Amino acid sequence: MGEPSNRKKDEAAIRELVEAWAAAVRKGDRRGILRYHSQDMLMFDVPPPLQSKGLGAYEKTWDLYFSWSRERGVFDITEMSVTAGSEVAFVTALMRCAGTEPSGVESELDFRLTIGLCKIEDRWIVTHEHHSIPAS
Repeated sequence: MGEPSNRKKDEAAIRELVEAWAAAVRKGDRRGILRYHSQDMLMFDVPPPLQSKGLGAYEKTWDLYFSWSRERGVFDITEMSVTAGSEVAFVTALMRCAGTEPSGVESELDFRLTIGLCKIEDRWIVTHEHHSIPAS
């Protein structure tokens, strides 16, 4: 899986990337949300559409999220694990989001996040993102 020192450096860089992505969501910064994603990424999500192919389709999914909550703020990583090889990596995380819906109702959601990344020109790029919740 690569040199231990390089692996630690890559894991730290990926952790920082995911934290920056979550911070961008909290701020409503779409550019920041998209910054580390591949043009041809694939996402599986909880609300429809079930899958989004490409960066443009991924960006569009954020319309629903931002229309759901009138306020920014709660989009937190509660637990994260990073596994990095020399060219590919994955992240598993537990997340929590909460907000006030346009109707005034307070809402919250705990969900799972899995991210697949590839190292391209010495930069980690998100190529797959998967959000899920347990079936009820």
